[in-house]
Amino acid sequence: MPDHHVQRALRLGVCGPVGTGKTSLIALLCRELGPRISVAVITNDIYTDEDARMLRGAGVLAPERIRGVETGACPHTAIRDDITANLLAIEDLEADFDPVDLVLVESGGDNLTATFSPALVDAQIFVLDVAGGGDVVRKGGPGISRADLLVVNKTDLAPYVGADPARMVHDASERRGALPVHAITLRKHGAGPVAAWICRRLDEFRAAGHLHSSIEGVPDHHHHDHVH
Repeated sequence: MPDHHVQRALRLGVCGPVGTGKTSLIALLCRELGPRISVAVITNDIYTDEDARMLRGAGVLAPERIRGVETGACPHTAIRDDITANLLAIEDLEADFDPVDLVLVESGGDNLTATFSPALVDAQIFVLDVAGGGDVVRKGGPGISRADLLVVNKTDLAPYVGADPARMVHDASERRGALPVHAITLRKHGAGPVAAWICRRLDEFRAAGHLHSSIEGVPDHHHHDHVH
């Protein structure tokens, strides 16, 4: 570790069930935010670094800024219970690329009970998709109820699975109160609303004295629920 003070990044967790679009969301965020701020990524898989390799292959960031943690056990363990491997990986990235503004930590594909330890991340995004069924938000879970941002992805599939994205947003908002919900098709519309939300969190983080770099070219947006 260097002997100078290393800037602490905003650490943002991304979790949710298998196949909902977590890695796609991270790729889009890296493409959008990477040219403007210093971004790094940690992925979690049980016995592979497949997600990390996919992100490197997509060229969304310099490959050395994307690192994989092989948890070897239930994904919950490495992000909630024994966070040591992830915490060390984050600190290594912060030291190697100091100053880092944002570290995105992707959980392994998990279920509705997945959450990050507050000792690991400063905020978390929970990702669902409409293919999981319109009733998935009514079933609840800590991610749906308490994640700082809930993303309902793949709204374009709604007609094929009998789901109503607007209803899903409504049901989720009843559980979440003032916490935001974005319903979107990431592959079609991109991650603009999510990137704008992250920029606001970065502004708050900087205002608290953690970050000193500016986010140039990133417009601020007021919060809206997005249903496409």
